[in-house]
Amino acid sequence: MSKAFTREAESDEDDDLGLPPIPTGGKNYITPQGYARLRAELLDLIDNERPKVVEIVHWAASNGDRSENGDYLYGKKRLREIDRRIRFLTKRLEIAEIVNPSLHAGSDQVYFGATVTYVDDQGVTRAVTIMGIDEADSSLGQVSWISPVARALLKAREGDEVHLPTPSGSRTLEILEVCYPVASPT
Repeated sequence: MSKAFTREAESDEDDDLGLPPIPTGGKNYITPQGYARLRAELLDLIDNERPKVVEIVHWAASNGDRSENGDYLYGKKRLREIDRRIRFLTKRLEIAEIVNPSLHAGSDQVYFGATVTYVDDQGVTRAVTIMGIDEADSSLGQVSWISPVARALLKAREGDEVHLPTPSGSRTLEILEVCYPVASPT
């Protein structure tokens, strides 16, 4: 059968883009900055990126034979990618629950948005910031609130020892410091 007569399946599975799922019945916690970043990306895709690609596809389609037209084929593929990302961002932003971590400033208990400095049972000191699923970046020392280390740390206080289950056995983490961002004046 010719490829021209096959249709690519458009499924919601592609919308996840490899991100961890939100726990069943859970909320999509996100910081105000993370929400603003995702919203800005969504608006840029809708207002700038998508119209440019639509214009290119329209121009390429007007050139005639579409079967060997690279601009047309690539443009249609890019348009599908953009639409998939728009659907994903729209879904995530609809269920997002914005949590302002600066509300806990001065607290020594670990909540969403805290930067926690801890030492493990091997003497290694680390600092992690507990962020939303869609905004955590491990290269910046940020972990998702559903990650094992965040779940072990949540609700604990400075000086507490918590147990982190790992594939090689349980590890003990001692919380040295809990910090929150200071509220910015509005």
